[in-house]
Amino acid sequence: MLICPLCSAPLAQAGNGVACPAGHRFDRARQGYLNLLPVQHKNSRAPGDNQAMVDARRSFLEEGHYAPVAERLAELARQRHPARWLDIGCGEGYYSAQLAQALPDAQGFALDISREAVKRACRRAPQTTWLVASMARVPLASGCCDFIASVFSPLDWQEACRLLRPGGGLMRVGPTREHLMELRQQLYDEVREYVDDKHLARVPAEMTLAHSEVLTYRLRLIAPDSRANLLAMTPHGWRASAERRAAVIDWPGPFTVTVSMRYDYFVTEPGATP
Repeated sequence: MLICPLCSAPLAQAGNGVACPAGHRFDRARQGYLNLLPVQHKNSRAPGDNQAMVDARRSFLEEGHYAPVAERLAELARQRHPARWLDIGCGEGYYSAQLAQALPDAQGFALDISREAVKRACRRAPQTTWLVASMARVPLASGCCDFIASVFSPLDWQEACRLLRPGGGLMRVGPTREHLMELRQQLYDEVREYVDDKHLARVPAEMTLAHSEVLTYRLRLIAPDSRANLLAMTPHGWRASAERRAAVIDWPGPFTVTVSMRYDYFVTEPGATP
Protein backbone atom coordinates (compact mmCIF):
# COMPACT_ATOMS: atom_id res chain seq x y z
CA MET A 1 0.00 0.00 0.00
CA LEU A 2 2.95 2.33 0.52
CA ILE A 3 4.07 4.46 -2.41
CA CYS A 4 7.25 6.40 -3.00
CA PRO A 5 6.95 10.06 -1.94
CA LEU A 6 9.27 11.02 -4.82
CA CYS A 7 7.84 9.14 -7.80
CA SER A 8 4.61 7.53 -6.49
CA ALA A 9 5.74 4.02 -7.49
CA PRO A 10 4.92 1.15 -5.09
CA LEU A 11 7.31 0.63 -2.19
CA ALA A 12 8.42 -2.87 -1.26
CA GLN A 13 10.34 -4.23 1.70
CA ALA A 14 14.10 -3.91 1.16
CA GLY A 15 16.34 -4.86 4.05
CA ASN A 16 15.59 -2.65 7.03
CA GLY A 17 13.43 -0.29 5.01
CA VAL A 18 11.51 0.08 1.77
CA ALA A 19 12.44 0.90 -1.82
CA CYS A 20 10.72 1.57 -5.13
CA PRO A 21 11.66 0.23 -8.60
CA ALA A 22 13.37 3.54 -9.42
CA GLY A 23 15.84 2.96 -6.59
CA HIS A 24 14.51 5.45 -4.05
CA ARG A 25 15.18 3.88 -0.67
CA PHE A 26 13.93 4.78 2.80
CA ASP A 27 15.37 3.13 5.91
CA ARG A 28 13.37 2.26 8.99
CA ALA A 29 14.37 4.17 12.13
CA ARG A 30 15.45 2.16 15.16
CA GLN A 31 12.16 3.13 16.87
CA GLY A 32 10.27 1.38 14.04
CA TYR A 33 8.85 4.18 11.91
CA LEU A 34 9.53 5.03 8.27
CA ASN A 35 10.52 8.56 7.34
CA LEU A 36 8.80 9.21 3.99
CA LEU A 37 9.13 13.00 4.14
CA PRO A 38 11.75 14.08 1.56
CA VAL A 39 13.64 17.25 2.36
CA GLN A 40 12.04 19.05 -0.61
CA HIS A 41 8.59 18.48 0.93
CA LYS A 42 9.53 20.15 4.21
CA ASN A 43 8.56 23.74 4.91
CA SER A 44 11.18 24.05 7.64
CA ARG A 45 14.16 22.18 9.06
CA ALA A 46 11.99 20.42 11.66
CA PRO A 47 8.33 20.70 10.62
CA GLY A 48 5.43 19.98 12.95
CA ASP A 49 5.35 19.98 16.74
CA ASN A 50 8.66 20.22 18.57
CA GLN A 51 9.77 17.97 21.41
CA ALA A 52 8.42 20.25 24.16
CA MET A 53 4.94 20.37 22.62
CA VAL A 54 4.93 16.62 22.04
CA ASP A 55 6.01 15.89 25.62
CA ALA A 56 3.37 18.24 27.03
CA ARG A 57 0.62 16.62 24.97
CA ARG A 58 1.75 13.14 25.90
CA SER A 59 1.82 13.94 29.61
CA PHE A 60 -1.62 15.54 29.49
CA LEU A 61 -3.23 12.74 27.49
CA GLU A 62 -1.71 9.97 29.59
CA GLU A 63 -3.46 11.44 32.62
CA GLY A 64 -6.72 10.45 30.91
CA HIS A 65 -8.25 13.90 30.48
CA TYR A 66 -9.30 13.20 26.88
CA ALA A 67 -9.99 9.49 27.34
CA PRO A 68 -13.73 9.90 26.58
CA VAL A 69 -12.81 11.59 23.28
CA ALA A 70 -10.57 8.70 22.25
CA GLU A 71 -13.03 6.05 23.43
CA ARG A 72 -15.86 7.53 21.39
CA LEU A 73 -13.66 7.75 18.31
CA ALA A 74 -12.68 4.10 18.72
CA GLU A 75 -16.31 3.05 19.11
CA LEU A 76 -17.41 4.97 16.00
CA ALA A 77 -14.56 3.37 14.04
CA ARG A 78 -15.44 -0.10 15.33
CA GLN A 79 -19.03 0.32 14.16
CA ARG A 80 -17.79 0.77 10.58
CA HIS A 81 -15.64 -2.41 10.47
CA PRO A 82 -12.79 -1.05 8.33
CA ALA A 83 -10.25 -3.46 6.90
CA ARG A 84 -7.66 -0.69 6.57
CA TRP A 85 -7.53 2.58 8.46
CA LEU A 86 -5.36 5.70 8.63
CA ASP A 87 -4.88 8.25 11.39
CA ILE A 88 -3.81 11.36 9.52
CA GLY A 89 -1.97 13.88 11.69
CA CYS A 90 -1.54 11.30 14.45
CA GLY A 91 0.71 13.38 16.72
CA GLU A 92 2.23 11.25 19.46
CA GLY A 93 -0.20 8.42 18.75
CA TYR A 94 -2.72 8.58 21.59
CA TYR A 95 -5.77 8.25 19.34
CA SER A 96 -4.02 5.88 16.91
CA ALA A 97 -3.36 3.43 19.74
CA GLN A 98 -7.05 3.48 20.66
CA LEU A 99 -7.95 2.72 17.05
CA ALA A 100 -5.44 -0.13 16.88
CA GLN A 101 -6.91 -1.65 20.03
CA ALA A 102 -10.49 -1.28 18.78
CA LEU A 103 -9.64 -2.72 15.33
CA PRO A 104 -7.26 -5.63 16.03
CA ASP A 105 -7.94 -7.38 12.72
CA ALA A 106 -7.56 -4.27 10.55
CA GLN A 107 -4.39 -2.95 8.96
CA GLY A 108 -3.52 0.39 10.50
CA PHE A 109 -1.42 3.32 9.33
CA ALA A 110 -0.65 6.52 11.21
CA LEU A 111 1.34 9.52 10.06
CA ASP A 112 2.45 12.95 11.13
CA ILE A 113 4.84 15.53 9.75
CA SER A 114 6.59 15.82 13.13
CA ARG A 115 9.41 13.33 13.54
CA GLU A 116 9.51 14.02 17.28
CA ALA A 117 5.85 13.04 17.56
CA VAL A 118 6.13 9.84 15.51
CA LYS A 119 9.27 8.75 17.41
CA ARG A 120 7.13 8.58 20.54
CA ALA A 121 3.98 7.35 18.82
CA CYS A 122 5.41 4.15 17.40
CA ARG A 123 6.00 2.76 20.89
CA ARG A 124 2.27 2.70 21.53
CA ALA A 125 1.13 0.16 18.93
CA PRO A 126 3.91 -1.77 17.17
CA GLN A 127 1.41 -3.49 14.86
CA THR A 128 0.58 -0.12 13.28
CA THR A 129 2.66 1.23 10.37
CA TRP A 130 4.02 4.57 11.59
CA LEU A 131 5.11 7.18 9.07
CA VAL A 132 6.73 10.59 9.08
CA ALA A 133 5.06 12.10 6.03
CA SER A 134 3.24 15.09 4.62
CA MET A 135 -0.53 15.16 5.08
CA ALA A 136 -0.77 16.84 1.67
CA ARG A 137 1.22 14.04 -0.02
CA VAL A 138 0.32 10.89 1.86
CA PRO A 139 2.56 8.01 0.68
CA LEU A 140 -0.31 5.53 0.36
CA ALA A 141 -1.97 4.23 -2.80
CA SER A 142 -5.19 5.82 -4.04
CA GLY A 143 -8.37 4.13 -2.83
CA CYS A 144 -6.60 2.00 -0.23
CA CYS A 145 -8.34 3.21 2.95
CA ASP A 146 -11.72 2.25 4.36
CA PHE A 147 -11.57 4.68 7.28
CA ILE A 148 -9.57 7.86 7.92
CA ALA A 149 -9.44 9.60 11.28
CA SER A 150 -8.44 13.25 11.59
CA VAL A 151 -8.32 14.44 15.20
CA PHE A 152 -7.34 18.06 15.95
CA SER A 153 -5.45 18.01 12.68
CA PRO A 154 -5.29 20.16 9.55
CA LEU A 155 -6.85 18.29 6.67
CA ASP A 156 -6.30 18.19 2.94
CA TRP A 157 -9.79 17.20 1.78
CA GLN A 158 -8.80 16.28 -1.76
CA GLU A 159 -6.02 14.05 -0.48
CA ALA A 160 -8.49 12.34 1.83
CA CYS A 161 -10.80 11.73 -1.15
CA ARG A 162 -7.91 10.20 -3.07
CA LEU A 163 -7.06 7.80 -0.29
CA LEU A 164 -10.59 6.55 0.41
CA ARG A 165 -12.12 3.64 -1.46
CA PRO A 166 -15.67 4.15 -2.81
CA GLY A 167 -17.93 3.95 0.22
CA GLY A 168 -15.07 4.62 2.64
CA GLY A 169 -15.32 7.37 5.20
CA LEU A 170 -13.49 10.17 7.00
CA MET A 171 -14.11 10.86 10.69
CA ARG A 172 -13.14 14.43 11.52
CA VAL A 173 -12.91 15.25 15.24
CA GLY A 174 -12.50 18.87 16.26
CA PRO A 175 -13.46 21.35 18.98
CA THR A 176 -16.79 23.13 19.18
CA ARG A 177 -17.16 26.77 20.14
CA GLU A 178 -17.63 25.73 23.79
CA HIS A 179 -14.36 23.81 24.02
CA LEU A 180 -12.09 25.10 26.83
CA MET A 181 -14.33 28.14 27.14
CA GLU A 182 -13.44 28.74 30.80
CA LEU A 183 -9.74 28.64 29.97
CA ARG A 184 -10.14 31.11 27.12
CA GLN A 185 -12.14 33.45 29.33
CA GLN A 186 -9.26 33.56 31.80
CA LEU A 187 -6.60 34.06 29.14
CA TYR A 188 -8.17 36.81 27.05
CA ASP A 189 -10.13 40.01 27.66
CA GLU A 190 -12.34 39.12 24.71
CA VAL A 191 -12.99 35.51 23.67
CA ARG A 192 -12.90 35.17 19.92
CA GLU A 193 -15.98 33.53 18.43
CA TYR A 194 -15.25 30.15 16.89
CA VAL A 195 -17.47 28.75 14.14
CA ASP A 196 -17.24 25.00 14.61
CA ASP A 197 -18.93 24.02 11.35
CA LYS A 198 -16.86 26.20 9.01
CA HIS A 199 -15.10 23.09 7.70
CA LEU A 200 -18.35 21.99 6.05
CA ALA A 201 -17.85 24.64 3.37
CA ARG A 202 -14.59 22.92 2.33
CA VAL A 203 -15.99 19.41 1.95
CA PRO A 204 -15.54 18.17 -1.65
CA ALA A 205 -18.56 17.31 -3.76
CA GLU A 206 -17.46 13.66 -3.70
CA MET A 207 -18.14 13.50 0.05
CA THR A 208 -21.43 13.43 1.94
CA LEU A 209 -21.93 14.15 5.64
CA ALA A 210 -23.41 10.91 6.95
CA HIS A 211 -23.21 11.35 10.72
CA SER A 212 -22.58 14.16 13.20
CA GLU A 213 -22.57 14.30 16.98
CA VAL A 214 -21.08 16.30 19.86
CA LEU A 215 -19.41 14.95 22.99
CA THR A 216 -19.33 17.35 25.96
CA TYR A 217 -18.12 16.86 29.52
CA ARG A 218 -16.52 18.82 32.36
CA LEU A 219 -12.89 18.37 33.30
CA ARG A 220 -11.29 19.25 36.65
CA LEU A 221 -7.60 20.02 36.34
CA ILE A 222 -6.20 19.68 39.84
CA ALA A 223 -2.43 19.68 39.34
CA PRO A 224 -0.58 22.80 38.12
CA ASP A 225 1.42 20.55 35.78
CA SER A 226 -1.79 19.43 34.08
CA ARG A 227 -2.81 23.03 33.45
CA ALA A 228 0.69 23.88 32.20
CA ASN A 229 0.66 20.93 29.81
CA LEU A 230 -2.76 21.86 28.46
CA LEU A 231 -1.50 25.37 27.70
CA ALA A 232 1.69 24.05 26.11
CA MET A 233 -0.16 21.71 23.75
CA THR A 234 -2.55 24.39 22.45
CA PRO A 235 -2.05 27.71 20.63
CA HIS A 236 -2.92 29.42 23.91
CA GLY A 237 0.57 28.53 25.10
CA TRP A 238 2.00 31.27 22.89
CA ARG A 239 -1.01 33.48 22.13
CA ALA A 240 -1.85 34.41 25.70
CA SER A 241 0.32 36.65 27.82
CA ALA A 242 2.81 35.13 30.24
CA GLU A 243 0.94 36.72 33.14
CA ARG A 244 -2.40 35.20 32.15
CA ARG A 245 -0.83 31.77 31.61
CA ALA A 246 0.86 31.90 35.01
CA ALA A 247 -2.44 32.82 36.66
CA VAL A 248 -4.08 29.71 35.21
CA ILE A 249 -1.18 27.42 36.13
CA ASP A 250 -1.11 28.77 39.72
CA TRP A 251 -4.92 28.74 40.04
CA PRO A 252 -5.97 28.18 43.68
CA GLY A 253 -7.65 24.78 43.68
CA PRO A 254 -9.01 22.77 40.73
CA PHE A 255 -9.59 24.55 37.43
CA THR A 256 -12.74 23.31 35.70
CA VAL A 257 -13.06 23.47 31.92
CA THR A 258 -15.53 22.24 29.34
CA VAL A 259 -14.37 19.65 26.82
CA SER A 260 -16.59 19.74 23.74
CA MET A 261 -15.81 17.77 20.57
CA ARG A 262 -17.65 17.47 17.30
CA TYR A 263 -17.50 14.20 15.35
CA ASP A 264 -18.38 14.48 11.65
CA TYR A 265 -18.31 11.40 9.42
CA PHE A 266 -18.13 11.89 5.65
CA VAL A 267 -18.58 9.09 3.13
CA THR A 268 -17.40 9.02 -0.45
CA GLU A 269 -20.71 7.83 -1.89
CA PRO A 270 -23.69 10.21 -1.99
CA GLY A 271 -26.58 8.95 0.08
CA ALA A 272 -24.55 6.40 2.04
CA THR A 273 -25.63 5.76 5.61
CA PRO A 274 -23.37 5.70 8.67
